[in-house]
Amino acid sequence: MPSNRPYTAIARVYDLLDLPFEYRRYRPIRHLLFESTGGNILDAGVGTGRNMAFYPPGATVTGIDLSPAMLARAEKRKKPLGVSCQLLEKDVAATGLEDSCFDFIIATFLFCVLDDEDQLPALRELKRLCKPDGEIRILEYQLSEKPLTRFTMRLWAPWVRFMYGATFDRQTERYVPDAGLTLVEDRFVFKDIIKLLILRP
Repeated sequence: MPSNRPYTAIARVYDLLDLPFEYRRYRPIRHLLFESTGGNILDAGVGTGRNMAFYPPGATVTGIDLSPAMLARAEKRKKPLGVSCQLLEKDVAATGLEDSCFDFIIATFLFCVLDDEDQLPALRELKRLCKPDGEIRILEYQLSEKPLTRFTMRLWAPWVRFMYGATFDRQTERYVPDAGLTLVEDRFVFKDIIKLLILRP
């Protein structure tokens, strides 16, 4: 079970800390996670609810997170947005939710904060929750192949690990076959450091 300690500590200032990255990197690509989605959607690792503005109209959305402090921020965000979303405190590797109950599962930088030993259990749990004809969409960081950018990311890495419990080199796609999932798309959506993975059962 991943620790929620970093996010409990920084929940109140998380959006402020993340603000430059949100508007320069994340917000322009969040819509890609929700294109042509609908039905029952799981926002896994919902955090403070940054995805809420992109939820498709008419969808039934459940957001889960391990941090009560982050969920409290998400609860405050959904009201002014007029978003209907059930928020639950859950471990992504053992949610206790019903089998095959979601048409789409979205994970935005969730796997960046999961340690290597948590990657496979989390993917297996998402597979269990996903309908046979559904999709799992993951946004994740990757270390750049460009020397200067890679060097800069490595300089930032200790701070990112300390503040968020995250790393830039999880390589979640390595665990996809063992989770019983099929990788149908793997492409960069911001330079060569943020990629979109689309998986199917």
